[in-house]
Amino acid sequence: MSTLDPLQAAGMTLLRNPFGKLVLTTAQGERFEGVVPIRAFPVQSPDDGIALVSMDGKELVWIDHLADLAAPERALIADELATRECMPVLLRIMSVSSFSTPCTWKVETDRGVTEFVLRGDEDIRRVGAAGNLLVADSHGIQYLVRNQMALDAHSRKILDRFL
Repeated sequence: MSTLDPLQAAGMTLLRNPFGKLVLTTAQGERFEGVVPIRAFPVQSPDDGIALVSMDGKELVWIDHLADLAAPERALIADELATRECMPVLLRIMSVSSFSTPCTWKVETDRGVTEFVLRGDEDIRRVGAAGNLLVADSHGIQYLVRNQMALDAHSRKILDRFL
């Protein structure tokens, strides 16, 4: 038995207008242009607890699970979230300049290869129970490691030196 899409169940539609903004239309015909999706738990549960918020900050719709939406609506929200959020996912640690801090890390992320300076061991934090880590560089950019045990052996060995 499939569950009913929460937006369709409430008689709402979600579309993108010609200017690229999300438009939410309620069952009563009320239109909200420039709707913004916001994750409640962007690191620990990125696909659970998403609010659709109007331009004036009012919550219009709460979505328990992104997977409950129909594919077109799910894609619209995922695309919008991707353009708003900037947290590169660290896929592999290629090298470090030193095992003492500060040091320069060369890493591969979901957005390409980059280098950053790790100021201290305290800039690597465990987040949640799933082996997630946040690594902050000297400019305050946060790199997400979704599951440190899923990294390659070389990357895990380097991380172990700093944890």
